[in-house]
Amino acid sequence: MPKELPGFYYDEEKNRYFPIKGPIPGTSKKRKSPPPKERDKGKCMKSRINNKLLHVREVCGKVIASRKGKLNFQTEFLKKQASYPLIWKYDRTQRVVDSALEHLTVDLNMPEGLLETDILLTGGMNGSLSCLFEVGKVGQEFNQGVECLPDRVWPLKSGYREGYCDSPGHVWRPPGAFVHMPSNISCIKMSQKHPGASLKHVLITTLGAESSGGTVNILNLSEPLDLNSSIPTLRSRISVITSFEYTIWTADCSHDQKQAVIGTNRGAAMLDIETGVESWVCRSKSDIFSIQFDNSENIVLCGLRNGTILAIDTRQKPGDFSGRLPHNRIPCHPDGPSSRFKSSARDSFQIKGKMYHQNTISMPSSVCCLASLRLYDQCFLASSMDGSIKLYDRRLMRGPIQSYEGNKNSHSRIQLGVDPSETIIMSGGEDCHLRLWSIKSGELLFDDKFMDTIPSVVRWSKTEGLLGVGKQIQGAWLGSEEGLFFMDWP
Repeated sequence: MPKELPGFYYDEEKNRYFPIKGPIPGTSKKRKSPPPKERDKGKCMKSRINNKLLHVREVCGKVIASRKGKLNFQTEFLKKQASYPLIWKYDRTQRVVDSALEHLTVDLNMPEGLLETDILLTGGMNGSLSCLFEVGKVGQEFNQGVECLPDRVWPLKSGYREGYCDSPGHVWRPPGAFVHMPSNISCIKMSQKHPGASLKHVLITTLGAESSGGTVNILNLSEPLDLNSSIPTLRSRISVITSFEYTIWTADCSHDQKQAVIGTNRGAAMLDIETGVESWVCRSKSDIFSIQFDNSENIVLCGLRNGTILAIDTRQKPGDFSGRLPHNRIPCHPDGPSSRFKSSARDSFQIKGKMYHQNTISMPSSVCCLASLRLYDQCFLASSMDGSIKLYDRRLMRGPIQSYEGNKNSHSRIQLGVDPSETIIMSGGEDCHLRLWSIKSGELLFDDKFMDTIPSVVRWSKTEGLLGVGKQIQGAWLGSEEGLFFMDWP
């Protein structure tokens, strides 16, 4: 019996050894199979590799090794899944959801008792405020109102993932669930930290007109809605808290829904929702286009028209007025829009307010959206009107720690959307594309056009976390001048 040599096998006819890999001289290209012992050896090696993958995934924290380094298996899977959404468009929703959008849960009076259901509050640039219900839960009980049907717009290829994801179902706007506000709706906000709280007050602001300023309103949803009542569903629950002499661009509310911060064309004001008393925390000649509480709610992030981002400390004594606010000279950054107005005599602008951090951030164009992160409480996302989207650390207030490339914008105020697990960021562009990025890596996950207007507003479903029971990624609601869209994943 010939002696076995590693990497070779013995051919009895030719009475010589041949390497296992590579063609045998004088024979056809078809390679002879190795002897049984070698095949068994290959099976053992494959089994060892599979065991190693299981060990890495299940024992070592679900970390997998690749040429890019160590990667999280779950994160990589979700990023891959996010790249293939299904998108539906709802009919009969034109021009009612191009300004603001909020997703929340309310109690509804039904013949069999109270029913908890999801609703959408939508705001339009024409001043329309609408309340849309899930037809699957309540629509079958009523014959009046407007029923909006979904139609899939992406992907359009027939049979694509057929059966993997059901249609999201109809939405329904009952009589009395539509109100015209005095001017364009600039903001609809409800506390996102405690969406299930018993006190359900929704903050609604209007932009203002030439003859009057903006208003701050509260929609009271603490009591169950009664769609059979002769009293209009929305109008009777809306109350005006206060009016401003200025344009109201944006607002945010505290987690207990007792305080709000209002961004205007003259600065930022804190508002006591219960009493309507306001006190200015920042005065600026540059409009505040975006405003956001941090997680402590002691700091307010302000995004200005001139591209500057400020961190304002709101811990002021009661009764402080703008005349008593400290004065600050903010330098004009060379890459910010305020630098276009620089001269040898003027290289800074004035802000009145208690600055939390003397350093400021300057974006290349007007700031259009800010979004604080809950899991990384010192970080926030910011976008500007040149298409830039950046991730910043509030402790540094310097350059960005992550950038998200590819978005298109020149002058539009477009919202950012962050999923509940803070894994994915979403934004529309002036090219009518919708884009998704990984927050951590900045990788572009999705980029496509499925509408002919700008996707200007976005709201992820309120369910906490990407990982749910039988559900990896929660759906997101989108709004544009064309109407309401829903994005979901199988």
